[in-house]
This record gives sequence, C-alpha cells and structure tokens, in this order.
Amino acid sequence: MGAAMQSSGGGKAGRRGRRRGGRARPMAEINITPFVDVMLVLLIIFMVAAPLMVVGVPVELPKTAATSLPSEQEEPLTVTVTADGGVLIQTTETAREDLVAKLRAVAAERSSDRIYLRADGAVSYEQVVQIMGALNGAGFANIGLVTDTGGPDLGAESGAGAPGTGAEN
Repeated sequence: MGAAMQSSGGGKAGRRGRRRGGRARPMAEINITPFVDVMLVLLIIFMVAAPLMVVGVPVELPKTAATSLPSEQEEPLTVTVTADGGVLIQTTETAREDLVAKLRAVAAERSSDRIYLRADGAVSYEQVVQIMGALNGAGFANIGLVTDTGGPDLGAESGAGAPGTGAEN
C-alpha cells in the first residue's frame, strides 16, 4: 500500500520546485481497495461458516414445502425430540419431568418467547403435541416447528393458493 507522489502545483513555489529536480510531495489520500477486498473475504467466510453453527443433535426432520421463518437477534432456543423419545434443550439431555422447570428458568433470562421444536420424523404426533404443551406451559407461546425443505407440496405446485399470489380457491 504505497503512497503515490504528486508534484506540487501552482504558484512561484511550485515552478521553482520543478526546476530543482522535480520534487514531489506525498498524496494524502487513502487507498481503500485493499480494505474492501479484506471485508469481502471476511463476509464470504462468515456466510459459509454461519450455516455450520447450528445445534448438532442428529435427527431426521420431516420434509415440508413451507418456507423458513425470519431470523432473530438472540440465539434461538431449540428443544429436540429424538427418535428414541429423548428430549434435549439445545444439546443438553433433559428428563421430561424436569423440562417445564428448566424452560421456565431459561424463559426468565430471555427477552424473546420464541422457541424452536425439532422432532425426529419417527416420533409420534402425540409425543410432539405433549412437548408443545410443556413448552407453552413454560411460558413459550411462540413455537416454531423445524423441518427440512424439499418435501411434498401436496398439490400446491407453483404457489397455487398461496397468500399474495392471486390464486383463487
């Protein structure tokens, strides 16, 4: 990142300076191109690394055609129901009897009442609804169900019947 040299211009002093061997003074401008290059590289690194920073409990999520929810400021709180019926808060295994008490303690420290429920596709609907009731009883009224994309759209191809598409039912 070198500084460019600019000859002094105008006036008698400038003309005299050029006669004495063409002295030049340093330019007082900052070259921001390397700064922008570094920022773009960091942006790309964070865009690639961010999806890898999710809760690492292996479950087979059911597939759906629904779109994802917008992101929020706090780290999302996630409750996972595994295929064998185990319940985890983030990555910590929790007994079903202790679930409401632990979630109430967590809710007291959070500003958001949003919670994400991840359940293995092999888990029965009854178990998922029981966990949802426990989440609601712990003070979380805003429950988001986590699924994988690419599932069947059940006849809603090309957005037919979706809100805002102008399709009639």
